[in-house]
Amino acid sequence: MAAATRPIVNRVTELLGVEHPVVQAPMGWIARSQLASAVSNAGGMGIIETSSGELDAVRREIERMRELTDRPFGVNIAQAFVRDPAIVEFVVEQGVRFVTTSAGDPTKYTAQLKDAGLTVFHVVPTLAGALKAVDAGVDGLVVEGGEGGGFKNPRDVASMVLLPLVASKVDVPIIAAGGIVDGRSMAAAFALGAEGVQLGTRMVSAAESPVHDNWKRAIVAAAETDTVFLNRHSRPGLRALRTELTSQLERDEHVGMERFGRVQELYFGGDMEASIPLTGQVAGRIESVRPVAEIIDDLIAGFHATIGELADRYA
Repeated sequence: MAAATRPIVNRVTELLGVEHPVVQAPMGWIARSQLASAVSNAGGMGIIETSSGELDAVRREIERMRELTDRPFGVNIAQAFVRDPAIVEFVVEQGVRFVTTSAGDPTKYTAQLKDAGLTVFHVVPTLAGALKAVDAGVDGLVVEGGEGGGFKNPRDVASMVLLPLVASKVDVPIIAAGGIVDGRSMAAAFALGAEGVQLGTRMVSAAESPVHDNWKRAIVAAAETDTVFLNRHSRPGLRALRTELTSQLERDEHVGMERFGRVQELYFGGDMEASIPLTGQVAGRIESVRPVAEIIDDLIAGFHATIGELADRYA
């Protein structure tokens, strides 16, 4: 069997029931059926978001997912944005088998979700958070380095440090997030202790991503230094693409959630100054807008090629 098509069999692929241990990040408004179904159809795990709070729309997106794919997909519960106290019941009613929880205390929903028979991974930015999640009974972790885009711990830690630290202290499977874009970075994550990877910025810029082309072009044009970290001394920390707006906000003591009030004008209207374009440092390595299937195929082929080259050179 060719290296590019050799299956990766580990705890992540077995728990999630997927061909490739590749998860799409649950970005608000973006992680819906158009993008998520493309990921699932390519052998990864597509995720539907709930952080938008638009649960009626989310329900329709999940129904649409079942029209677009017969492959596994999951749902994310971003706890900081939960408006419906019955969010667990909502997720269970959708019939999904995999859920990621994030932006909150893993003890809040894990037991309910596990009792309902779901596989639960919790997103963590620190070792303390990882240990708390494991104690809460999660099946696995998404370990998110500070170089990733989106909502962050103000005391951010890069994946090169955080990932092997967490892997040395826990026995559950780990999905690495932050800085992953190709087979070489996936291989590095596996060397540091991961058994899967999550892609965010790379998926925002994918052909099937619903965001406006202006944002995709800005990601492609970005250098590795073209992100800003907002709220360094308050919460929530935010990593975003550098624009005129975010360059101004970078100096503010606190950037509040009201700055996301025009987010859809950015996401779907293409006004890059309307809101905060959450984006990771890996934007500096993205050179083109590509279909999801190509991204994942090249990711897996590059992973096998990289570990093979390393084995030939050093083993």
